[in-house]
Amino acid sequence: MTLPVEPPAGDWIRGITIQQPHLACILAGAKTVENRPQPWSWRGWLLLHAAQRTDRPALRIPQVARTVRGREMPTGSVLGLARLTGCHQDPDGAPPCSRWAQPGAWHLTLTDIVELPLPVPARGQLGPWKPTEDLLAQVLQQLPNLTW
Repeated sequence: MTLPVEPPAGDWIRGITIQQPHLACILAGAKTVENRPQPWSWRGWLLLHAAQRTDRPALRIPQVARTVRGREMPTGSVLGLARLTGCHQDPDGAPPCSRWAQPGAWHLTLTDIVELPLPVPARGQLGPWKPTEDLLAQVLQQLPNLTW
């Protein structure tokens, strides 16, 4: 039996805004890297926020289309939680670290991905952002047995 555990104290969580269908691929467990134009030094827990805009051309990519088939893809909401454990670029000429990795991009490595039962409407922003206490409370209310 898992008992609820209080989240860590202090400055322990950030948010990341990701366009659909990329976030749906992460929540499905297929995509464990998120491509970014710049490196991130921050490590720890992230709220996974779906941007207002959907990357429609990505829906035509076969691996994306297969992964999101039948999944809802809400926008403008926090849909999950993950742990950011690393950030790297693949060396020139090396094979990509993942079939989801884009050449030349920085790859955020995501683990411990958890999908929320219900979307939590929220506004995101570029780069890692700090969630409000109210938003965090709404998210954690849906995850009473999450252990840190």
